[in-house]
Parts: sequence; structure tokens; C-alpha cells
Amino acid sequence: MSVLIVSGTDTGVGKTVVTAAVAALAAARGATVAAIKPVQTGVAADELGDLDAVRALTGVGDLHEYARYPDPLSPAAAARHAQRPALELAAAAERIRELAERRRLVIVEGAGGLLVRYDEEGTTIADLARMLHAPVLVVCRADLGTLNHTALTLEVLASHGLDLAGVVIGSWPDQPDLACRSNIRDLETLAARPLTGALPSGAGGLHPAEFLLVARSGLAPAFGGTFVPADFRRRHQRGTKPE
Repeated sequence: MSVLIVSGTDTGVGKTVVTAAVAALAAARGATVAAIKPVQTGVAADELGDLDAVRALTGVGDLHEYARYPDPLSPAAAARHAQRPALELAAAAERIRELAERRRLVIVEGAGGLLVRYDEEGTTIADLARMLHAPVLVVCRADLGTLNHTALTLEVLASHGLDLAGVVIGSWPDQPDLACRSNIRDLETLAARPLTGALPSGAGGLHPAEFLLVARSGLAPAFGGTFVPADFRRRHQRGTKPE
């Protein structure tokens, strides 16, 4: 039984693709795996959400969404705007614990970053991780600006006494610029550990068989992959230093 929280340094950094990659590798190993999106915002009731993307990429069908609001806002703001009750994360934590009793791995994808508000009391995914005693896999961007966002996220983890499962670049560009390539070393410095993975841009549009190969090469052995941070660093840091 294991629960993993997937959170991001910002919105749109690739959390869903990373969630799918972790799920795909776990399922390929024969593990029983469930994926949870406690709150989906910005999607109407009849539209496809993030868990549908996980299903399409992995074939995993054990998927759970506890609340959905149509406006693309934080969960708390979306619930308020829809004039509907906000999800109680304490109740969600109980449901996740029950699921985890019967699964090898439960992956929980948050909305936005660690401090996004889920209700008017200010409950966050950081609070949920603490309730569940679950480590957090941080998904970050590759480009300019990611260092500050990542540093702030890691400070939140430390201040809440949460365990860091690793830092993954959610969308590594086909042609990384100097900032992207330089950020590899600095992201590892911030995390005080090597990168846990980097998934290529466009991975979310792949066929499941192709996605599994990308997931395997894009995540570290701790998640069932073959990603070697030293090799990734050497391959992309050439030319980042002046001659």
C-alpha cells in the first residue's frame, strides 16, 4: 500500500502526463494502481477531464474524481462561483486511505500547486499530503522562471514537513534553449538530489504502447523507469558554459 501525491510548481506543467507515466509503469509491473483527481476544474460535466487522459495513455481504469466544477479556477473559487459545496479534503483523505488498503499504489494528482486553496478555510494539497503521510512528486517546467517556482514549492514542502519523492520536468522541449539546459543543474541543486525524470514535450498525445516506452525512459528506477540523470545532464548541458 502506497500513496503518492503529484503536485506542480504551477498550472500546465505536465502533472497529468507525469501521473499517467507513473501509473503506466506501475501497471506494467503488474501492480494494482488507482489514480485520483480530487477536484477537476475548468471542465463541464459532459467533457473529458484529466483522468480521461490518464485512461487514454495507460489503459488504467481504476480512476476516481470526487468533485468537478466548470470554471477554470482554483477548486475553492470554482466551487464558490458554481454556488456548490467545496470538496472536504479530510473526507477525501478517508476515501483515499480506503482505496489504498486494496491497491499497491494510489496516485493523487492535485490542482495547480501545493498551496492552491480547495475550500474557504484554505485547505490545500499540502494539507492532504500531510493527512495521508504521503510523499510528493514535484512536476516543474523546464524554461525560464522555473527555478523560482520550484524553489518556492520545495520550501513549502519543507515547511509542512513533507517528504519529496523527486522533481520531474513535465515537458522537455525538442529543442531546449540555453535556459532549459542551464536549469537542469540548478533544479538539482535546489532539490539537493538528481532529477527524477524528464518527459518529452508531446508525450500526452502518444499511443499507449509508445507512451509506456517514453514513461520508462523518462522516469527514474524508483518509479520503474530507466532515466539516468547524469546521462540526461551530460547530453543537454553541452554548450552551457563559456569556452
